[in-house]
Amino acid sequence: MVSFGDLARKIFGSSNERRVKGYKTRVDAINALEPEMKALSDEALAAKTVEFRAQIAEGKTLDDLLVPAFAVAREAARRVLGLRPFDVQLIGGMILHERAIAEMKTGEGKTLVATLPVYLNALASKGVHVVTVNDYLATRDSATMNRIYSFLGLTTGVIVHGLTDDQRRDAYARDITYATNNELGFDYLRDNMKYERGQMVQRGHFFAIVDEVDSILVDEARTPLIISGPLDDRSDLYNRIDSFIPLLSDEDYEIDEKQRSANFSEDGTEKLENLLRDAGLLKGETLYDVENVAIVHHVNNALKAHKLFQRDKDYIVRGDEIVIIDEFTGRMMPGRRYSEGQHQALEAKEKVSIQPENQTLASITFQNYFRMYKKLGGMTGTASTEAEEFGNIYGLEVIEVPTNLPIVRIDEDDEVYRTAEEKYKAILAEIKDAHDRGQPVLVGTTSIEKSELLAEMLKKTGFAKFQVLNARYHEQEAYIVSQAGVPGAVTIATNMAGRGTDIQLGGNLDMRIEAELGEVEPGPERDAQETAIRAEVQRLKEKALAAGGLYVLATERHESRRIDNQLRGRSGRQGDPGRSKFFLSLQDDLMRIFGSDRMDSMLQKLGLKEGEAIVHPWINKALERAQKKVEARNFDTRKNLLKYDDVLNDQRKVIFEQRIEMMDATDLDETVDDMRHEVIEDIVTRRIPQKAYAEQWDTEGLKTDVQASLNLDLPVVEWAGEEGIDDADIRERITAAADAAATDRAERFGPEIMRYVERSVLLQTLDHLWREHIVNLDHLRSVVGFRGYAQRDPLQEYKAEAFELFQALLTNLRQGVTAQMMRVELVREAAEAPSPVPPMMEGHHIDPVTGEDDFNEADAMPVVAPENRDPKNPLTWGRVSRNEACPCGSGKKYKHCHGAFEA
Repeated sequence: MVSFGDLARKIFGSSNERRVKGYKTRVDAINALEPEMKALSDEALAAKTVEFRAQIAEGKTLDDLLVPAFAVAREAARRVLGLRPFDVQLIGGMILHERAIAEMKTGEGKTLVATLPVYLNALASKGVHVVTVNDYLATRDSATMNRIYSFLGLTTGVIVHGLTDDQRRDAYARDITYATNNELGFDYLRDNMKYERGQMVQRGHFFAIVDEVDSILVDEARTPLIISGPLDDRSDLYNRIDSFIPLLSDEDYEIDEKQRSANFSEDGTEKLENLLRDAGLLKGETLYDVENVAIVHHVNNALKAHKLFQRDKDYIVRGDEIVIIDEFTGRMMPGRRYSEGQHQALEAKEKVSIQPENQTLASITFQNYFRMYKKLGGMTGTASTEAEEFGNIYGLEVIEVPTNLPIVRIDEDDEVYRTAEEKYKAILAEIKDAHDRGQPVLVGTTSIEKSELLAEMLKKTGFAKFQVLNARYHEQEAYIVSQAGVPGAVTIATNMAGRGTDIQLGGNLDMRIEAELGEVEPGPERDAQETAIRAEVQRLKEKALAAGGLYVLATERHESRRIDNQLRGRSGRQGDPGRSKFFLSLQDDLMRIFGSDRMDSMLQKLGLKEGEAIVHPWINKALERAQKKVEARNFDTRKNLLKYDDVLNDQRKVIFEQRIEMMDATDLDETVDDMRHEVIEDIVTRRIPQKAYAEQWDTEGLKTDVQASLNLDLPVVEWAGEEGIDDADIRERITAAADAAATDRAERFGPEIMRYVERSVLLQTLDHLWREHIVNLDHLRSVVGFRGYAQRDPLQEYKAEAFELFQALLTNLRQGVTAQMMRVELVREAAEAPSPVPPMMEGHHIDPVTGEDDFNEADAMPVVAPENRDPKNPLTWGRVSRNEACPCGSGKKYKHCHGAFEA
């Protein structure tokens, strides 16, 4: 029975089809300009850029120029690269320009599509960012597409690991900048830790096109970017808090070993409050006042260290350090440390040296970074399954672009086996059969470990000719993937391996010529070799086509349908034939989660024999429903994390805007004066409450506060004894004395030095308090979840307390700046005074799947020429490739010599 929805779609087309048809008018207009563009000389075509910019200056919008600009960019691509964008590629370009996501199948030329909206938006001279998943793709795409941009008079830059600030600033100043998401995010965070506007490298967030948008804005967005640096030595705090735990009795705390949690009882909390109060560590009345958030975190860590962590089971003491023991293998893990102060709590417990804790100096999620762009577009082969997330979080609509040629790939039903052993036997037989027929095979695995396991199995069967890729070495892998369409090739890959590189049947001609003839000088000999390679690639392509095209053989279903679709999409590019099939077992992760035990007993009853598989469309549908549930759960998790980060993000924006205003301001004396007056207001109000009698005034306390905050010794007690004096008179006298002292200091320093001092004190005090604030919010986040047990919404509690902490930050800022400005003295000439330097810092982005830090600071080192390396000093080597000869001169590869020590 046909539903009304199906009937309507047949008559009117789907909403996506109607949207795509809406671009036809402009596509026709661009095509109509083609003869005119072809008739122009190279110089006349390039001059169109100057003409378009003049029209923008006169008031035309980018939308007004879309048709002629796309026509110019298409003609430039045809002349420079020999590639003429198809009509569907023009549609993809328009979608990107209109703040949406273009879903285009693998092999449809997304990299070329991006050049159209990039050129159009670069005409605004505000900087366009093209975002890629790794350095290799950023370098490759910028080098290739720069040929179009430079032909049209535009400049291109690329941001990769190891660049200096000057190199980054230059790259961002170009019309178009290619970079990875990590580099962009870290540059933004670092910029907002600089002390002068001229030190900043980015120039704004106008328009970004994100390649592989699902990977960057969904997968990698599960974990934030973090810049950290060492904290000041706080050994004394850890040791003092540690000394309180042995004073508690069993009734003072509750331990849940199963949940690995330890909490104080009411009696324990009261006892602890008294101990902390006596030690001068408690602020406010109770332990759970918002200003004690960090202390709560530290006492909880100390309790866990004593009551949950067992020496010689969870860790050992070796010499003067705590070494973690892996709970699964029982092996020691030197170099690994528990985070968030837990390792320091164990060091205090065992009375060994307490190592400095790494503090978060700045952090941001990819969601909040990319939402800063005024315009954002994205492209990928697989986005529709995450359309709701793109819409809710980024305001991006997903539009499917039709393929240039119809897809003829055959997607077969899954084969489900009872055990993993049976499944792998079937996979090995299938690989051998395809190889014998000369059909190229891409074997998809869900993890590095599983790809290596399958490789071992293949070796044991005597199969030696295959490649294993696992997304660790992008440059080498791009070449291997580009040749994975050669007849009989067997390539085992994880999800991200070689992504961004087409698998062309017969092999990628351009990459093969570059690899084999890169060193050969131009001339008759090179021409002959190139002709031979072209002929061989064509012959191999015909052989691969005859064998049925690329066979994508997947060894497991992923949690996300999108990742499965990515794998399938590697086959059947540009109308090529192809085939895909998933091999599953009831022992696979996804099957186990969704009740494979019941299915196992049912299959046994039905008489399924060993080695036999069940194949049915119903199985595919059931698995798809299971994947949808997991996707929904993961989306909820990301949405919840983002709600918490949005609280910090609102505050981050305020602080970063304030910093930029301070750096841009020519004079900050009014800001400093206002802060001083507010501090005076606060201390007078605190010591002389409104409507209080004179005998209730705390004049001794006021005198002490004035001394501490304003560095002034004023006769406050004597003033209070005068007849008829009130709080307003005392406030005025204190203000007059403070203003006079500040004016005297300003006259002694001179205006130029005073401006430098004010800016330095303001920025450094703000940065110090902001870093403390981030740590406090981290600590608050780790404990606020418990409020749910008291029927209170943890998010609302977090918002309220985060606001209180922010108010406290602003109060502390006023007090800190005022106290410093009233004490600062001139020690050296302003010309000699160096600019403040940001603290030591390192970047981190934890891979959501592997848990590894995929922004390794070692990789961020610059490449150093071999002649400038000292073999005896590894610090002079810079970045060394894993397969390069070790610079120490041992004759071994770096990965087997000094590189082996970095693992």
